[in-house]
Amino acid sequence: MAIVEFTIVPLGTKDTSLSKYVADCHKVLEGEENVKYQLTPMGTIIQGDLDLILDIIRRMHEIPFKNGALRVSTSIKIDDRRDKNSTMEGKIKSVKEKL
Repeated sequence: MAIVEFTIVPLGTKDTSLSKYVADCHKVLEGEENVKYQLTPMGTIIQGDLDLILDIIRRMHEIPFKNGALRVSTSIKIDDRRDKNSTMEGKIKSVKEKL
């Protein structure tokens, strides 16, 4: 199971506020049942099958274009652990245990 952090930034918009674009992108996630996600102040973290996650991010990447952005920059960070099952909660718990 992969854990992916990503940020989708629309460029070439008439406003500096991005929350409308973020909300519209997150509507794609609301319909997904096979992933778990968490909105953060600077991006989104999603957990699940890597192929499915990349497909979801690709669809989300298109949303700002559909809403008038002239350019979109998407950054993706992937943690794909194969030796054991990894979860968002497990990663946080592991750090907190060491504090």
